[in-house]
Amino acid sequence: MDILRQLPIGQFVAEEPAVGQGRVSWLRRLDPRLKLAWTVAFLVTPILAGPLWRVALVLLLLLITAASGLPWRLWRRSLPLLLGLCLLVGSLAAFLPAGGAAPAQLQRPPAEVRLAPDSPLQPPPERLGMAWELVRWGPLVVSRRSAQLGLNGATLLFTLVHSANLLLLTTPPEELVWAISWCLAPLVRLGWPVERLGFTLLLSLRFLPLVQEELQNLLRAVATRAVNLRRLGWRAALGLVLGVAERLLANLLLRAEQGAESLLARGGTWLPPDQLHRRSLDWGRGRRWLNLVCALALLGLLGLRWSPFGTL
Repeated sequence: MDILRQLPIGQFVAEEPAVGQGRVSWLRRLDPRLKLAWTVAFLVTPILAGPLWRVALVLLLLLITAASGLPWRLWRRSLPLLLGLCLLVGSLAAFLPAGGAAPAQLQRPPAEVRLAPDSPLQPPPERLGMAWELVRWGPLVVSRRSAQLGLNGATLLFTLVHSANLLLLTTPPEELVWAISWCLAPLVRLGWPVERLGFTLLLSLRFLPLVQEELQNLLRAVATRAVNLRRLGWRAALGLVLGVAERLLANLLLRAEQGAESLLARGGTWLPPDQLHRRSLDWGRGRRWLNLVCALALLGLLGLRWSPFGTL
């Protein structure tokens, strides 16, 4: 029943020196602005890119995860499940009919465009180019279009989920809010409430563990009552699922109301982002070199995207 705690997706996990033997992951030491820029690059560069670039991004994410120095327990279960989900989505997209445009009407008789050999001794002309159907297993057909859709869907899902998960896993909410507020600082001149937006984002990030905790408690309550969904029938099982969902929503609204009342009781004030996070402004020598190397690597990644390799 502790599967939600064993899969830390979308939440920050603090460093444990006793488990990590005093070593801190270099992803945790990286500037949050650079981590945010890398995440945006992983989300934006696959747009209008070829399959080779998408697969290269997936391999790069796996390499970063393996060399990040994060404890094995943080991604030993979430990463295989995510890979399995992406493979399932890609396989379904590849084997399902991709669809296509209706064949156009012939403007000229077929006899006028019929190909014939020059002489009886020469072989008949063959069709050139790549085959449209790649694999055919009985009723299952994988065409070039469906294979491309499956590859694009699987790689995009993996880069979307895993890059955001690495960002949230290694970045405290205060640092992430500070980085976003720093990026949105020019919008203050246009009258945008950047500080309020950052504070709202911070509350949303703090609320994610509460959602997982409420869902964990409800699932544990159902499990302790030894409910057998097969014996209940589909109507009773559907009613039970709807009842649990209704209770989850009621508990979340109650938590939100309690949080709002606690804020009002404290005067409803908030701190500027610069006061929430000061550690990123004090760079050591090692951290400065690390940020420089990651910034140069990001520029190299963007340069490769706009090179001929990025279109493959």
